[in-house]
Amino acid sequence: MGKEKLPKGMISIAWILVLGAILPMLDSTIINIAVNDLAKAFSTTFAVTQWVVTGYVLALGMAVPLSGWLMQKYDGKKVYMVALGLFLISSLLCGLAWDMQSLIAFRMLQGLASGIIIPALTTLVVQAAGSENLGRVMSVVGIPVVFGPIAGPVIGGFILQHLSWHWLFFVNLPIGGIALLIAQWKLPKFEAMNKSAKLDWIGILLLAMLSGMVVFGVTEIRAQNTRATGILAFGIGAISLVAYLLYASKRKDQALIPLDLFKSKNFSAAFLSLFLAGFATNGPMLLFPMFFQNVLELNVITAALWLIPQGVGMLVTRPLIGKMTDKLGARYVVLPSIAITIIGTLPFVFFDADTSQWLIWLVLFVRGIGVGGITVPVMSDSYVGLQKLQVPAASVATRIIQNVGAAFGSAILATVVSNALNVKEATAANFAGAYHAGFITSLIFMVISILPALFLTNKMSIARVEGQ
Repeated sequence: MGKEKLPKGMISIAWILVLGAILPMLDSTIINIAVNDLAKAFSTTFAVTQWVVTGYVLALGMAVPLSGWLMQKYDGKKVYMVALGLFLISSLLCGLAWDMQSLIAFRMLQGLASGIIIPALTTLVVQAAGSENLGRVMSVVGIPVVFGPIAGPVIGGFILQHLSWHWLFFVNLPIGGIALLIAQWKLPKFEAMNKSAKLDWIGILLLAMLSGMVVFGVTEIRAQNTRATGILAFGIGAISLVAYLLYASKRKDQALIPLDLFKSKNFSAAFLSLFLAGFATNGPMLLFPMFFQNVLELNVITAALWLIPQGVGMLVTRPLIGKMTDKLGARYVVLPSIAITIIGTLPFVFFDADTSQWLIWLVLFVRGIGVGGITVPVMSDSYVGLQKLQVPAASVATRIIQNVGAAFGSAILATVVSNALNVKEATAANFAGAYHAGFITSLIFMVISILPALFLTNKMSIARVEGQ
Protein backbone atom coordinates (compact mmCIF):
# COMPACT_ATOMS: atom_id res chain seq x y z
CA MET A 1 0.00 0.00 0.00
CA GLY A 2 1.40 3.45 -0.99
CA LYS A 3 1.93 6.32 1.35
CA GLU A 4 -1.04 8.51 2.18
CA LYS A 5 -1.32 11.79 0.32
CA LEU A 6 0.08 14.81 2.09
CA PRO A 7 -2.53 17.06 3.72
CA LYS A 8 -3.50 19.96 1.43
CA GLY A 9 -2.69 22.55 4.10
CA MET A 10 0.85 21.23 4.48
CA ILE A 11 1.56 21.41 0.74
CA SER A 12 0.06 24.94 0.66
CA ILE A 13 2.43 26.05 3.46
CA ALA A 14 5.42 24.59 1.58
CA TRP A 15 4.48 26.35 -1.70
CA ILE A 16 3.83 29.71 0.06
CA LEU A 17 7.28 29.54 1.68
CA VAL A 18 8.93 28.46 -1.60
CA LEU A 19 7.42 31.42 -3.47
CA GLY A 20 9.27 33.81 -1.14
CA ALA A 21 12.48 31.73 -1.07
CA ILE A 22 12.76 31.52 -4.88
CA LEU A 23 13.93 35.15 -4.98
CA PRO A 24 17.03 34.78 -2.73
CA MET A 25 17.93 31.52 -4.50
CA LEU A 26 17.72 33.16 -7.92
CA ASP A 27 19.45 36.31 -6.70
CA SER A 28 22.55 34.40 -5.66
CA THR A 29 23.08 33.32 -9.31
CA ILE A 30 21.32 36.02 -11.36
CA ILE A 31 24.07 38.59 -10.70
CA ASN A 32 26.99 36.39 -11.90
CA ILE A 33 25.96 37.02 -15.51
CA ALA A 34 25.78 40.79 -14.88
CA VAL A 35 29.27 41.47 -13.44
CA ASN A 36 30.58 42.61 -16.86
CA ASP A 37 27.65 44.99 -17.45
CA LEU A 38 27.82 46.41 -13.91
CA ALA A 39 31.58 47.07 -14.25
CA LYS A 40 30.88 49.04 -17.45
CA ALA A 41 27.84 50.86 -16.01
CA PHE A 42 29.82 52.13 -13.01
CA SER A 43 33.17 52.48 -14.86
CA THR A 44 35.03 50.26 -12.40
CA THR A 45 37.17 47.12 -12.45
CA PHE A 46 36.21 43.45 -12.28
CA ALA A 47 38.03 43.14 -8.91
CA VAL A 48 35.78 45.83 -7.37
CA THR A 49 32.57 44.70 -9.09
CA GLN A 50 32.93 41.10 -7.90
CA TRP A 51 32.13 42.41 -4.38
CA VAL A 52 28.50 42.61 -5.60
CA VAL A 53 28.65 38.78 -5.54
CA THR A 54 31.19 38.29 -2.72
CA GLY A 55 29.56 40.75 -0.29
CA TYR A 56 26.14 39.13 -0.79
CA VAL A 57 27.44 35.60 -0.11
CA LEU A 58 29.51 36.72 2.89
CA ALA A 59 26.55 38.55 4.51
CA LEU A 60 24.31 35.55 3.80
CA GLY A 61 26.70 33.25 5.68
CA MET A 62 26.96 35.58 8.67
CA ALA A 63 23.15 35.90 8.96
CA VAL A 64 22.61 32.15 9.45
CA PRO A 65 23.11 32.11 13.27
CA LEU A 66 20.94 35.23 13.54
CA SER A 67 18.16 33.33 11.73
CA GLY A 68 18.38 30.39 14.15
CA TRP A 69 18.07 32.69 17.16
CA LEU A 70 15.16 34.69 15.67
CA MET A 71 13.24 31.48 14.87
CA GLN A 72 13.58 30.33 18.48
CA LYS A 73 12.70 33.66 20.11
CA TYR A 74 9.87 34.98 17.88
CA ASP A 75 6.85 33.82 15.88
CA GLY A 76 8.24 32.04 12.78
CA LYS A 77 5.69 33.64 10.44
CA LYS A 78 6.70 37.15 11.55
CA VAL A 79 10.42 36.38 11.20
CA TYR A 80 9.90 35.04 7.67
CA MET A 81 7.75 38.00 6.61
CA VAL A 82 10.05 40.67 8.11
CA ALA A 83 13.07 39.04 6.41
CA LEU A 84 11.23 38.90 3.07
CA GLY A 85 10.19 42.56 3.53
CA LEU A 86 13.85 43.49 4.22
CA PHE A 87 14.87 41.58 1.08
CA LEU A 88 12.38 43.56 -1.03
CA ILE A 89 13.46 46.93 0.46
CA SER A 90 17.14 46.09 -0.20
CA SER A 91 16.22 44.96 -3.76
CA LEU A 92 14.61 48.37 -4.36
CA LEU A 93 17.69 50.13 -2.93
CA CYS A 94 20.02 48.01 -5.14
CA GLY A 95 18.02 49.08 -8.20
CA LEU A 96 18.32 52.73 -7.13
CA ALA A 97 22.08 52.50 -6.31
CA TRP A 98 24.02 55.59 -7.47
CA ASP A 99 27.57 54.15 -7.40
CA MET A 100 29.39 50.83 -6.92
CA GLN A 101 29.94 51.38 -3.18
CA SER A 102 26.22 51.91 -2.52
CA LEU A 103 25.33 48.87 -4.67
CA ILE A 104 27.75 46.66 -2.71
CA ALA A 105 26.34 47.94 0.62
CA PHE A 106 22.72 47.28 -0.46
CA ARG A 107 23.70 43.84 -1.82
CA MET A 108 25.15 42.97 1.60
CA LEU A 109 21.84 44.02 3.17
CA GLN A 110 20.09 41.77 0.63
CA GLY A 111 22.45 38.92 1.58
CA LEU A 112 21.63 39.46 5.27
CA ALA A 113 17.91 39.11 4.50
CA SER A 114 18.55 35.99 2.37
CA GLY A 115 20.56 34.43 5.19
CA ILE A 116 17.48 34.71 7.42
CA ILE A 117 14.87 33.64 4.82
CA ILE A 118 16.49 30.36 3.68
CA PRO A 119 17.08 28.75 7.14
CA ALA A 120 13.67 30.11 8.29
CA LEU A 121 12.02 28.32 5.37
CA THR A 122 13.64 24.99 6.38
CA THR A 123 12.72 25.42 10.06
CA LEU A 124 9.06 26.26 9.30
CA VAL A 125 8.72 23.32 6.91
CA VAL A 126 10.18 20.91 9.50
CA GLN A 127 7.71 22.27 12.09
CA ALA A 128 4.73 21.99 9.73
CA ALA A 129 5.55 18.57 8.23
CA GLY A 130 6.74 16.50 11.16
CA SER A 131 9.26 13.68 10.67
CA GLU A 132 6.89 11.29 8.86
CA ASN A 133 6.20 13.69 5.96
CA LEU A 134 9.52 15.55 5.90
CA GLY A 135 11.09 13.86 2.85
CA ARG A 136 8.14 14.55 0.55
CA VAL A 137 7.67 18.15 1.72
CA MET A 138 11.41 18.87 1.43
CA SER A 139 11.26 17.76 -2.21
CA VAL A 140 8.90 20.71 -2.82
CA VAL A 141 11.18 23.06 -0.86
CA GLY A 142 14.20 21.84 -2.84
CA ILE A 143 12.79 23.16 -6.14
CA PRO A 144 14.42 26.64 -5.90
CA VAL A 145 17.76 25.04 -4.94
CA VAL A 146 17.71 22.85 -8.06
CA PHE A 147 16.49 25.44 -10.57
CA GLY A 148 18.29 28.53 -9.19
CA PRO A 149 21.63 27.77 -10.90
CA ILE A 150 19.85 27.05 -14.21
CA ALA A 151 17.19 29.78 -14.28
CA GLY A 152 19.11 32.61 -12.52
CA PRO A 153 21.70 33.38 -15.24
CA VAL A 154 19.10 32.99 -18.02
CA ILE A 155 16.68 35.45 -16.36
CA GLY A 156 19.60 37.82 -15.68
CA GLY A 157 20.77 37.56 -19.31
CA PHE A 158 17.26 38.21 -20.64
CA ILE A 159 16.87 41.31 -18.43
CA LEU A 160 20.26 42.72 -19.47
CA GLN A 161 19.51 42.08 -23.16
CA HIS A 162 16.16 43.91 -23.15
CA LEU A 163 16.14 46.18 -20.05
CA SER A 164 18.63 48.14 -17.90
CA TRP A 165 20.64 46.55 -15.06
CA HIS A 166 18.25 48.15 -12.50
CA TRP A 167 15.64 45.51 -13.39
CA LEU A 168 17.88 42.74 -12.08
CA PHE A 169 16.67 43.97 -8.69
CA PHE A 170 13.29 45.56 -9.49
CA VAL A 171 12.06 42.18 -10.85
CA ASN A 172 11.99 40.91 -7.23
CA LEU A 173 9.38 43.50 -6.17
CA PRO A 174 6.14 42.21 -7.80
CA ILE A 175 6.90 38.52 -7.07
CA GLY A 176 8.01 39.28 -3.51
CA GLY A 177 5.00 41.55 -2.94
CA ILE A 178 2.63 38.73 -3.98
CA ALA A 179 4.56 36.25 -1.74
CA LEU A 180 4.21 38.64 1.24
CA LEU A 181 0.45 39.10 0.71
CA ILE A 182 -0.18 35.36 0.39
CA ALA A 183 1.97 34.63 3.46
CA GLN A 184 0.01 37.19 5.51
CA TRP A 185 -3.29 35.73 4.31
CA LYS A 186 -2.63 31.96 4.32
CA LEU A 187 0.40 31.18 6.50
CA PRO A 188 -0.46 30.04 10.06
CA LYS A 189 1.34 31.31 13.15
CA PHE A 190 4.44 29.41 14.30
CA GLU A 191 4.84 29.99 18.03
CA ALA A 192 8.30 30.86 19.40
CA MET A 193 10.12 27.68 20.50
CA ASN A 194 12.30 29.30 23.18
CA LYS A 195 11.55 32.90 24.10
CA SER A 196 14.51 33.01 26.50
CA ALA A 197 17.02 32.05 23.74
CA LYS A 198 20.15 34.20 23.83
CA LEU A 199 22.25 35.21 20.84
CA ASP A 200 26.03 34.98 20.98
CA TRP A 201 26.64 38.53 19.68
CA ILE A 202 30.36 38.48 20.50
CA GLY A 203 30.84 35.19 18.62
CA ILE A 204 28.98 36.51 15.56
CA LEU A 205 30.98 39.77 15.59
CA LEU A 206 34.36 37.99 15.87
CA LEU A 207 33.52 35.46 13.12
CA ALA A 208 32.18 38.25 10.87
CA MET A 209 35.39 40.24 11.41
CA LEU A 210 37.53 37.15 10.74
CA SER A 211 35.84 36.14 7.47
CA GLY A 212 35.14 39.68 6.24
CA MET A 213 38.69 40.96 6.84
CA VAL A 214 40.37 37.91 5.24
CA VAL A 215 38.21 38.17 2.09
CA PHE A 216 38.70 41.96 1.97
CA GLY A 217 42.46 41.50 2.47
CA VAL A 218 42.64 39.13 -0.52
CA THR A 219 41.14 41.75 -2.84
CA GLU A 220 43.17 44.68 -1.47
CA ILE A 221 46.63 43.09 -1.39
CA ARG A 222 46.70 42.79 -5.20
CA ALA A 223 47.91 46.33 -5.99
CA GLN A 224 50.89 48.38 -4.78
CA ASN A 225 48.75 51.32 -3.65
CA THR A 226 46.33 49.20 -1.56
CA ARG A 227 48.79 46.52 -0.31
CA ALA A 228 49.13 48.12 3.15
CA THR A 229 45.31 48.07 3.52
CA GLY A 230 45.30 44.37 2.57
CA ILE A 231 48.01 43.52 5.12
CA LEU A 232 46.12 45.48 7.81
CA ALA A 233 42.91 43.56 6.96
CA PHE A 234 44.76 40.22 7.30
CA GLY A 235 46.14 41.41 10.63
CA ILE A 236 42.65 42.27 11.95
CA GLY A 237 41.44 38.87 10.67
CA ALA A 238 44.25 37.06 12.55
CA ILE A 239 43.51 38.99 15.79
CA SER A 240 39.79 38.11 15.39
CA LEU A 241 40.69 34.40 15.01
CA VAL A 242 42.84 34.36 18.18
CA ALA A 243 40.14 36.32 20.07
CA TYR A 244 37.43 33.87 18.96
CA LEU A 245 39.52 30.80 19.95
CA LEU A 246 40.08 32.29 23.44
CA TYR A 247 36.41 33.31 23.72
CA ALA A 248 35.08 29.91 22.53
CA SER A 249 37.42 28.00 24.90
CA LYS A 250 35.87 29.90 27.83
CA ARG A 251 32.24 29.66 26.60
CA LYS A 252 32.59 25.92 25.75
CA ASP A 253 29.16 24.58 24.57
CA GLN A 254 27.62 28.07 24.70
CA ALA A 255 29.89 29.40 21.91
CA LEU A 256 28.46 29.96 18.43
CA ILE A 257 30.86 27.32 17.02
CA PRO A 258 32.04 25.26 20.03
CA LEU A 259 35.64 24.05 19.71
CA ASP A 260 34.53 20.58 20.91
CA LEU A 261 32.98 20.02 17.48
CA PHE A 262 36.47 19.69 16.01
CA LYS A 263 37.15 16.62 18.21
CA SER A 264 34.96 14.76 15.69
CA LYS A 265 37.11 13.59 12.76
CA ASN A 266 34.07 13.67 10.46
CA PHE A 267 33.10 17.22 11.40
CA SER A 268 36.68 18.53 10.97
CA ALA A 269 37.02 16.83 7.57
CA ALA A 270 33.58 18.08 6.45
CA PHE A 271 34.34 21.62 7.70
CA LEU A 272 37.54 21.84 5.61
CA SER A 273 35.87 20.12 2.65
CA LEU A 274 32.98 22.61 2.65
CA PHE A 275 35.36 25.58 2.66
CA LEU A 276 37.41 24.16 -0.23
CA ALA A 277 34.28 23.04 -2.12
CA GLY A 278 32.77 26.52 -1.77
CA PHE A 279 36.02 27.94 -3.14
CA ALA A 280 36.66 25.46 -5.96
CA THR A 281 33.07 25.03 -7.18
CA ASN A 282 31.52 28.50 -6.63
CA GLY A 283 34.56 30.59 -7.59
CA PRO A 284 34.54 29.45 -11.25
CA MET A 285 30.78 30.19 -11.43
CA LEU A 286 31.81 33.86 -11.40
CA LEU A 287 34.44 33.33 -14.13
CA PHE A 288 32.41 31.34 -16.67
CA PRO A 289 30.02 34.15 -17.77
CA MET A 290 32.94 36.61 -17.95
CA PHE A 291 35.01 34.12 -19.98
CA PHE A 292 32.12 33.62 -22.43
CA GLN A 293 31.59 37.38 -22.88
CA ASN A 294 35.21 38.61 -22.90
CA VAL A 295 37.03 35.75 -24.64
CA LEU A 296 34.36 34.07 -26.79
CA GLU A 297 32.65 37.47 -27.39
CA LEU A 298 29.15 36.12 -26.73
CA ASN A 299 26.32 38.51 -25.89
CA VAL A 300 24.93 38.35 -22.36
CA ILE A 301 21.85 36.18 -23.10
CA THR A 302 23.92 33.64 -25.09
CA ALA A 303 26.51 33.53 -22.28
CA ALA A 304 23.68 32.79 -19.82
CA LEU A 305 22.26 30.01 -22.02
CA TRP A 306 25.72 28.43 -22.28
CA LEU A 307 25.65 27.88 -18.50
CA ILE A 308 22.59 25.59 -18.75
CA PRO A 309 24.55 22.34 -19.45
CA GLN A 310 26.33 22.72 -16.08
CA GLY A 311 22.97 23.17 -14.32
CA VAL A 312 21.56 20.12 -16.12
CA GLY A 313 24.60 18.08 -15.02
CA MET A 314 23.91 19.06 -11.39
CA LEU A 315 20.24 18.16 -11.86
CA VAL A 316 21.06 14.69 -13.26
CA THR A 317 23.12 13.64 -10.23
CA ARG A 318 20.85 15.09 -7.53
CA PRO A 319 18.43 12.10 -7.18
CA LEU A 320 21.33 9.60 -6.94
CA ILE A 321 23.61 11.38 -4.48
CA GLY A 322 21.54 10.80 -1.31
CA LYS A 323 21.10 7.07 -1.99
CA MET A 324 24.79 6.60 -2.85
CA THR A 325 25.90 8.47 0.29
CA ASP A 326 23.65 6.26 2.47
CA LYS A 327 25.02 3.12 0.82
CA LEU A 328 28.74 3.89 0.32
CA GLY A 329 29.45 6.73 2.76
CA ALA A 330 30.48 10.27 1.84
CA ARG A 331 34.12 9.45 1.01
CA TYR A 332 33.38 7.31 -2.05
CA VAL A 333 30.81 9.78 -3.37
CA VAL A 334 32.88 12.93 -2.82
CA LEU A 335 36.23 11.63 -4.16
CA PRO A 336 34.84 10.58 -7.60
CA SER A 337 32.83 13.85 -7.69
CA ILE A 338 36.03 15.88 -7.10
CA ALA A 339 37.74 13.90 -9.90
CA ILE A 340 34.83 14.57 -12.29
CA THR A 341 34.84 18.28 -11.34
CA ILE A 342 38.58 18.46 -12.10
CA ILE A 343 37.97 16.73 -15.48
CA GLY A 344 35.19 19.28 -16.17
CA THR A 345 37.34 22.30 -15.21
CA LEU A 346 40.79 21.39 -16.59
CA PRO A 347 39.89 21.92 -20.29
CA PHE A 348 39.03 25.59 -19.53
CA VAL A 349 42.76 26.12 -18.91
CA PHE A 350 43.23 25.52 -22.66
CA PHE A 351 39.96 26.80 -24.18
CA ASP A 352 40.13 29.98 -26.27
CA ALA A 353 38.08 31.90 -28.85
CA ASP A 354 38.47 29.07 -31.42
CA THR A 355 37.18 26.23 -29.21
CA SER A 356 34.10 24.36 -30.50
CA GLN A 357 30.90 25.29 -28.67
CA TRP A 358 29.82 21.62 -28.47
CA LEU A 359 33.03 20.76 -26.62
CA ILE A 360 32.48 23.59 -24.11
CA TRP A 361 28.88 22.44 -23.48
CA LEU A 362 29.98 18.82 -22.99
CA VAL A 363 32.74 19.81 -20.55
CA LEU A 364 30.32 22.04 -18.58
CA PHE A 365 27.80 19.16 -18.38
CA VAL A 366 30.54 16.87 -16.99
CA ARG A 367 31.55 19.58 -14.50
CA GLY A 368 27.93 19.90 -13.35
CA ILE A 369 27.79 16.15 -12.65
CA GLY A 370 30.90 16.49 -10.46
CA VAL A 371 29.83 19.64 -8.60
CA GLY A 372 26.39 18.11 -7.89
CA GLY A 373 28.01 15.27 -5.92
CA ILE A 374 30.15 17.25 -3.48
CA THR A 375 28.17 19.49 -1.09
CA VAL A 376 25.24 17.22 -0.06
CA PRO A 377 27.37 14.21 1.06
CA VAL A 378 29.85 16.47 2.88
CA MET A 379 27.00 18.32 4.64
CA SER A 380 25.39 15.05 5.78
CA ASP A 381 28.75 13.66 6.95
CA SER A 382 29.40 16.66 9.19
CA TYR A 383 26.74 15.33 11.64
CA VAL A 384 28.12 11.77 11.89
CA GLY A 385 29.30 10.96 15.42
CA LEU A 386 28.00 14.20 16.97
CA GLN A 387 25.80 14.27 20.06
CA LYS A 388 22.24 15.51 19.60
CA LEU A 389 22.96 18.75 21.49
CA GLN A 390 25.85 19.55 19.09
CA VAL A 391 23.70 19.36 15.90
CA PRO A 392 22.35 22.99 15.91
CA ALA A 393 25.89 24.41 16.35
CA ALA A 394 27.18 22.10 13.59
CA SER A 395 24.42 23.36 11.26
CA VAL A 396 25.45 26.98 11.91
CA ALA A 397 29.16 26.18 11.43
CA THR A 398 28.70 24.28 8.14
CA ARG A 399 26.42 26.92 6.61
CA ILE A 400 28.81 29.73 7.56
CA ILE A 401 31.96 27.99 6.27
CA GLN A 402 30.30 27.02 2.98
CA ASN A 403 29.37 30.64 2.27
CA VAL A 404 32.74 31.99 3.45
CA GLY A 405 34.45 29.48 1.12
CA ALA A 406 32.29 30.66 -1.80
CA ALA A 407 33.02 34.34 -1.03
CA PHE A 408 36.73 33.61 -0.57
CA GLY A 409 36.81 31.71 -3.88
CA SER A 410 35.11 34.55 -5.78
CA ALA A 411 37.52 37.10 -4.26
CA ILE A 412 40.71 35.06 -4.93
CA LEU A 413 39.79 34.15 -8.52
CA ALA A 414 38.71 37.73 -9.33
CA THR A 415 42.03 38.98 -7.90
CA VAL A 416 44.06 36.45 -9.93
CA VAL A 417 42.25 37.39 -13.18
CA SER A 418 42.53 41.16 -12.44
CA ASN A 419 46.26 40.88 -11.70
CA ALA A 420 46.85 39.00 -14.95
CA LEU A 421 44.92 41.65 -16.92
CA ASN A 422 46.62 44.62 -15.20
CA VAL A 423 50.08 43.71 -16.47
CA LYS A 424 49.12 43.07 -20.11
CA GLU A 425 47.31 44.75 -23.01
CA ALA A 426 43.58 44.06 -23.33
CA THR A 427 43.89 41.66 -26.31
CA ALA A 428 41.80 38.51 -26.85
CA ALA A 429 44.84 36.25 -26.17
CA ASN A 430 45.68 38.11 -22.94
CA PHE A 431 42.03 37.94 -21.79
CA ALA A 432 42.09 34.17 -22.36
CA GLY A 433 45.42 33.88 -20.47
CA ALA A 434 44.00 35.80 -17.49
CA TYR A 435 40.98 33.48 -17.22
CA HIS A 436 43.24 30.43 -17.66
CA ALA A 437 45.17 31.62 -14.56
CA GLY A 438 41.87 31.83 -12.65
CA PHE A 439 40.86 28.29 -13.65
CA ILE A 440 44.32 26.93 -12.72
CA THR A 441 43.94 28.51 -9.24
CA SER A 442 40.53 26.87 -8.75
CA LEU A 443 42.00 23.51 -9.83
CA ILE A 444 44.80 23.79 -7.25
CA PHE A 445 42.22 24.19 -4.48
CA MET A 446 40.12 21.38 -5.97
CA VAL A 447 43.12 19.04 -5.76
CA ILE A 448 43.80 20.16 -2.14
CA SER A 449 40.15 19.28 -1.30
CA ILE A 450 41.01 15.58 -1.90
CA LEU A 451 42.95 15.53 1.43
CA PRO A 452 40.05 16.24 3.86
CA ALA A 453 37.73 14.08 1.68
CA LEU A 454 39.93 11.05 2.52
CA PHE A 455 38.78 11.34 6.17
CA LEU A 456 35.02 11.28 5.41
CA THR A 457 32.87 8.22 6.22
CA ASN A 458 33.62 4.98 4.40
CA LYS A 459 30.59 2.70 4.87
CA MET A 460 32.10 -0.07 2.73
CA SER A 461 34.95 -0.67 5.21
CA ILE A 462 32.47 -0.49 8.13
CA ALA A 463 30.30 -3.11 6.40
CA ARG A 464 33.36 -5.35 5.85
CA VAL A 465 34.36 -5.11 9.53
CA GLU A 466 30.81 -5.87 10.68
CA GLY A 467 30.58 -8.79 8.25
CA GLN A 468 33.70 -10.48 9.66
